[in-house]
Amino acid sequence: MDVESRASAPSEAAPVAVDWRGRPCRPQRHGGMRAAVFVLGIQGLEIMAIAAVGNNLITYVFGEMHFPLSQAANVVTNFVGTIFLLALLGGFLSDSYLGCFWTMLTFGFVELSGFILLSLQAHLPQLKPAPCDMAVASAGGGCEKAGGFKSTVFFLALYLVALGSGCLKPNMIAHGADQFDAAAPGGARRLSTYFNSAYFSFCAGELVALTALVWVQTHSGMDVGFGISAAAMAAGLVSLVSGAAMYRNKPPQGSIFTPIARVFVAAYSKRKQVCPSSSNSVNAGACEASRLGNNFRHNSKFRFLDKACIRVAPQGPNTKPESPWRLCTAAEVQQTKTLLAVTPIFACTIVFNTVLAQLQTFSVQQGSAMDTSLPPGGSSSFHIPPASLQAIPYAMLLALVPAYELLLVPLMRRLTGTRSGITPLQRIGVGLATVAFSMVAAALVERRRRDASGDHRKMSVLWIVPQFLVFGVSEMFTAVGLIEFFYKQACAGGSMQAFLTALTYCSYAFGFYLSSLLVSLVNRVTAGHGGAGGWLGDNDLDKDRLDLFYWMLAALSVLNFFCFMLCARWYNAGVDGAADAVGSGQVTAEGGADGKEII
Repeated sequence: MDVESRASAPSEAAPVAVDWRGRPCRPQRHGGMRAAVFVLGIQGLEIMAIAAVGNNLITYVFGEMHFPLSQAANVVTNFVGTIFLLALLGGFLSDSYLGCFWTMLTFGFVELSGFILLSLQAHLPQLKPAPCDMAVASAGGGCEKAGGFKSTVFFLALYLVALGSGCLKPNMIAHGADQFDAAAPGGARRLSTYFNSAYFSFCAGELVALTALVWVQTHSGMDVGFGISAAAMAAGLVSLVSGAAMYRNKPPQGSIFTPIARVFVAAYSKRKQVCPSSSNSVNAGACEASRLGNNFRHNSKFRFLDKACIRVAPQGPNTKPESPWRLCTAAEVQQTKTLLAVTPIFACTIVFNTVLAQLQTFSVQQGSAMDTSLPPGGSSSFHIPPASLQAIPYAMLLALVPAYELLLVPLMRRLTGTRSGITPLQRIGVGLATVAFSMVAAALVERRRRDASGDHRKMSVLWIVPQFLVFGVSEMFTAVGLIEFFYKQACAGGSMQAFLTALTYCSYAFGFYLSSLLVSLVNRVTAGHGGAGGWLGDNDLDKDRLDLFYWMLAALSVLNFFCFMLCARWYNAGVDGAADAVGSGQVTAEGGADGKEII
């Protein structure tokens, strides 16, 4: 068990995992990778379905619904952002009331209904505007934009998909991880392997979506493509139900927000009380929080919350106990401190996901303005769908993820003494350090593409491959590291696995919303400077300054990385006096004296 997990385990006993009938699980029959495989099945199929929609959605919104390019990009980023923001709702419902399995089953059908409605809307002419070429018609007044009932049907279908997918995502990760007992011998290593397997499943689903399904959308129509997404979602639900008899299920524990709210209320009501300054004496007769132990990572942080554990009323056989809203347990204070402590790490991943938003929107349009034929410049009838370029990093990652697990992890384990090879925070740091290079590559290629277009030449679409490759490597480190990091904090919290895992997806949400905000702000600030509509104000990339927008994101990514370094250093301070041990710029904590991983 990690030092932090050991030091911060709640005083209350953890809930016993149960089978589908509510009986205590047996290790020989429940859990393990054989149960997690069914969860990996729905994860791969669901991401296949949603990726085929989300990654090529800008083509549909721009080309068939006739939204202007900047509005179409915002429709996509708002849709994807809503998916990830709704992950918080899915995590809350799961941890508090429904449990992972029933949350996944319920919202899986919601997502399926959205795919079916999207397919119908794309198939029936009366639910779409009249066909029109946006690029040709822009000079003559433009095409008819979808509105009224047509727009209502479109957004209803789109946000049914968002609601279902959002509530599914954190529970797929958490339910799969729940199949492993991290406290058992070798459990932490198997859990780390599961997270790599989950990312492999994610990459496989993305790869199929961005090649086969996008090809179908391009050649057979979006209605057929959306229908295949619906079929994939249905197959995922079958996979989920097939493993029901083997799952280890964590029972819901009631509202996860109530204990946190009690801590803040109790701390505020006792704000004038004095808690001993020494962590050794925090509970010496007055503060119950001393039970947190000297090794609790965040003992020295947020010390005002320790006042929630101050016992004001004298103890005695006839003394009425204080209200839970006046006196909190050490475990509740610890849970609240942990949630506050991970917030800066979460915030540092938002810019990373803003970069991801560009690869799903403007980079697709960038590819559309290039020569998509293979071989480049030839007379071949085969053309690469621009959205399929996003499959390149996932194809590469299908080889890199097993190599990381089988080669790099054992090597790093011998060098660092950390059971997972490198710690989750180190993994996040590597990803954030490299993502800026993706935007640098994108900016250089876009500048060259505009120059070539001015000379009436078209560059090969293969020139934008490097920006996808660099981002793919960066995502392998950041995404998996962040999920593993939050899940380990959730284990310390006791009953917040799905909710804290949902914070990973909430980072995606804020990243995509930030993208929409940046597009609007950049257009407003740069209007009249390099174009009447600003850098991104036209429907023609040859007139826009997308390259300058990419350079701005590269600079933001560099600044964000240095912010992460400071936040990670602050986070790691506090274990066994580790504040002095964490050197300047060091991203993660050291292994303890026993060689066990801290984080």
